[in-house]
Amino acid sequence: MHTFRTLAACLLLLLSVWLGGACSTDAAPAAAATAAPAQPAAGSPDRILFIIASSTVHGTSTMPASISFGEVVHAWDVFNAAGYAVDMVSPDGGAVPILDDYVGPDVAARLHDARIMDPLRTTFTPAQVDAARYRAVYYVGGSNAMYGVPEHPALQRIALQVYEGNGGVVSAVCHGTAGIVNLRLASGDYLIAGKRVSGFPEEHEQQGAAYFKQFPFLIGTTVRARGGVFHAVDGEAPHIQVDGRLVTGQNYASAAPVAHAVVAALGPPAHRLPQRAAPN
Repeated sequence: MHTFRTLAACLLLLLSVWLGGACSTDAAPAAAATAAPAQPAAGSPDRILFIIASSTVHGTSTMPASISFGEVVHAWDVFNAAGYAVDMVSPDGGAVPILDDYVGPDVAARLHDARIMDPLRTTFTPAQVDAARYRAVYYVGGSNAMYGVPEHPALQRIALQVYEGNGGVVSAVCHGTAGIVNLRLASGDYLIAGKRVSGFPEEHEQQGAAYFKQFPFLIGTTVRARGGVFHAVDGEAPHIQVDGRLVTGQNYASAAPVAHAVVAALGPPAHRLPQRAAPN
């Protein structure tokens, strides 16, 4: 009888271990799938992250604000042609504002381009972004770029991971330069300190307009205060500054030149590098 009870206990113990092991094996992948962020497929193109503002108004006013749609399109076209994939993030995630006044005739037809519009309607939140995946960030301009992005700590961490951790490029155009003025390196120095920087100068703003009074800071003045060397030209011609792995542009016309300079700094994506022949 004692032998029988011992054998039964052993069988029950083995059964419970087997059942417990089966449950934990089934549960682990489900938990991992829920927690892990989406990853690009193996062999997918190298990636560039567009940082875009979410604000729909200027500051605390009710005056509408928007991203610059053309600054998205013209840069996206350059990166796409070079073989880079583009993702988009905003402080709030989801759709970002695109007002008609910020859509020029040169890009109006692209409002029907799902490759661009779908990501703009479903931008990532900063928490969804794995900064280790990106070779560059590109700060998009538009009047709303002055709000929500420059002071956002998670977006700052993403940009600095790309720049310092990944050895990547930080780029910005027009009012997008507002997003980089507060970036501090691990040393505590501002990223822009001692570097040539461009962006939309306050001298080109309508300084008597109500929207201008909402600006939390001025781009050129703040760049200089952070130790940067601010460069801008009169007129609307493209103007960019390239200082190491920092690429900035002054205005709308500078979006494509900024993107070309980023591609030149990065070189071709890994999947477009020439493949060496296998040894004989």
